[in-house]
Amino acid sequence: MARVAFLGLGVMGFPMAGHLVAKGHEVTVYNRTAAKAEAWASRHGGRMAPTPGEAASEAEFVMVCVGNDDDLRSVILGESGALAGMTKGTILVDHTTASADVARELHGVAGEAGIGFVDAPVSGGQAGAENGQLAIMCGGEDDIFAKAEPVMQAYGKSIRRLGPVGAGQLTKMVNQICIAGLVQGLSEALNFAMKAGLDGEQVIDAISGGAAGSWQMLNRHKTMLEGEYDHGFAIDWMRKDLGIALDEARQNGARLPVTALIDQFYGEVQDMGGGRWDTSALLKRLQR
Repeated sequence: MARVAFLGLGVMGFPMAGHLVAKGHEVTVYNRTAAKAEAWASRHGGRMAPTPGEAASEAEFVMVCVGNDDDLRSVILGESGALAGMTKGTILVDHTTASADVARELHGVAGEAGIGFVDAPVSGGQAGAENGQLAIMCGGEDDIFAKAEPVMQAYGKSIRRLGPVGAGQLTKMVNQICIAGLVQGLSEALNFAMKAGLDGEQVIDAISGGAAGSWQMLNRHKTMLEGEYDHGFAIDWMRKDLGIALDEARQNGARLPVTALIDQFYGEVQDMGGGRWDTSALLKRLQR
């Protein structure tokens, strides 16, 4: 069992850190809002620290799950950042969905201090985090990944190294590109079915076992048909993720015309007041 610091206790980080305790790891947490860290410590029995550096000071592994590139730099760099408290030979694992550029930047800074780094964004949403069933896409050196993988198994169902640092973030971009297209297609299909006078539930039952089937179809069609979107992965965060993918595409020359269009559609849903709605709320835009 390892000494682990976990930085960031949002809807994903809170249960992920809890799984580490359940697996027997010694866990110290940090959260920008101290009340959330206090609530976590009360529920799981771990410790909390007032700064990222103090949380990381005795850790063998430091896990981070925050909002974006700027949040990452805030908790990792600086006088009270995680790197200031880490010692040579320890490993920093970043579960934030961020840019490949910031992963490479932090890898460079960590490497100068003799600290290993893995970029390891996750997929599976809040339910995946709560159930310990996340897919984790990793980038980093083989030996560093091999040391970190057993710790990540506390909350990961599928853990894969895809290449050097940055590969995890790039793979997460691929994941979000796929989801955007799938959700838009499902939204259009369900809207069409309802306009055609079909029973949406019966239609999904008929087609979900065939070539049209997907996780989104199986797990979101009921709430979409019922117009319920107060759950799941928020559109505000999806737009952040798609923005990262679109920025990367501009650098590498990839063409993402459909993704760019769906990003605009999500912007329209935000204008409707749906920034915190689940990504499946693309259907609501069609029903205006």
